[in-house]
Amino acid sequence: MENMPAILRDYLDYMETIKGKSPNTVKEYYFDLRTMLRFMKKRFKLVDKNISYDNINIDDVDIQLIKRIRLQDLHGYISYIDKQRNNGNYAKSRKVASIRSFFHYLFSIIEVIEENPAENLEFPKKDNRQPVYLTLEEAENLLDVVQKNPNEIYRKRDYAIITLFLNCGLRLSELVSIDMDKIRNDTLSVIGKGNKERTIYLNESCIEAISRYIDVRPYSDKEKEALFLSKRRQRISNRAVQHMVDKYLKDAGLDTSVYSTHKLRHTAATLMYKYGDVDIRALQEILGHESVATTQIYTHIDDERLRQAVKSNPLSKIKTKD
Repeated sequence: MENMPAILRDYLDYMETIKGKSPNTVKEYYFDLRTMLRFMKKRFKLVDKNISYDNINIDDVDIQLIKRIRLQDLHGYISYIDKQRNNGNYAKSRKVASIRSFFHYLFSIIEVIEENPAENLEFPKKDNRQPVYLTLEEAENLLDVVQKNPNEIYRKRDYAIITLFLNCGLRLSELVSIDMDKIRNDTLSVIGKGNKERTIYLNESCIEAISRYIDVRPYSDKEKEALFLSKRRQRISNRAVQHMVDKYLKDAGLDTSVYSTHKLRHTAATLMYKYGDVDIRALQEILGHESVATTQIYTHIDDERLRQAVKSNPLSKIKTKD
């Protein structure tokens, strides 16, 4: 994250060091606010009207420019990302959250602006999104495909990775950050969003898959802590895991434009909810969601179970007498 104004750098430092936000979350704030500031420079005619947004430099943005921003300017920005950048309501909501947080910092924390233009900036109506997930049969087939890899180390590593995704619902960032000493018996400690640590309980499949991989895991002087290593014996990267998962998804006949590592997380949550008799609060804890509202999407996935619940009502057999 380079070429940014001091005021933005100070804000990002505050979010990471004081508020404890993860580096990935801070990076998302940066991208969101960079886009917003580029838009404002063009809106205020501070750059050539024909320049591409991606080529607009923001390192000269100062507090005087920020003080010019009004609520209607922010509405204009939301309209721009909706119509010109095709952002859906979920993406727009994230950007609104970034803007509100930034201006709250400027107004209430360091008090360098007299008015907060984002105070009444509303969140877009949320989409009633249904989670995209693999069926039980598709998940089983994906694991079968992984086991066909002829390279023993990669086969056992990749099988352990996908088993953890499908059984525990880990985020990608959580998986790549797993350290050897965070695995104790049937528990795994991971660092989730906001640098919050939570405990994941491992089932037999996960314990066996991890154990079989550790038996063949290459030794690395540089990465003694990391559980999953790349072919260069370094901690495996997000991109490497994404590439690996995409490869197996394709081999399993699944569309990689639809399915991804995050959809494997959805799959774990869906299968736990459908087959594990897990209540919504327990699922929230397992997935590391701050709000149960985020977890709520998984309660709409099992129409057949709802249908059977209604049919099982003891009064369902009573007929009219006429």
